Amino acid sequence: MRVEQISIFLENKAGRLAEVTAILRDAGVNIRALSLADTTDFGVLRLIVNNNQAAKDALKKEGFTVGTTDVIAAVVEDTPGGLNNILDPLTIQGINVEYMYAFANPRGNNAIMIFRFDDLERAISILNEKSIEIIKGEDVYNL
Repeated sequence: MRVEQISIFLENKAGRLAEVTAILRDAGVNIRALSLADTTDFGVLRLIVNNNQAAKDALKKEGFTVGTTDVIAAVVEDTPGGLNNILDPLTIQGINVEYMYAFANPRGNNAIMIFRFDDLERAISILNEKSIEIIKGEDVYNL
């Protein structure tokens, strides 16, 4: 049920993002989803890719600091309130969304969202109880 996300710390300067994407391109790694958050001095690039090990190896070889985090990918109905179908039961149970971002879904009519929760195991349990589809990591990497 978990998806491994790669996180990279980047200096907040022109060309650093392009450098990362070029390294991944040259390693044959396809980016499936990404989120970039910045501060004045640095940014955090979060990626879901098709080959985590190749991405980590290539980036570390070029001197980047790379971390991994478990997140989940959940199917969100593409209707008004679709996201609330996920958020409401989690809120009732006191689960906090630390961050989230969209994932392009080339194979369906629904959206896919990547979520990082403060209590991932409880969040998974609650979503399962509510019959919300969570996509396995292997399936996410190959979409």
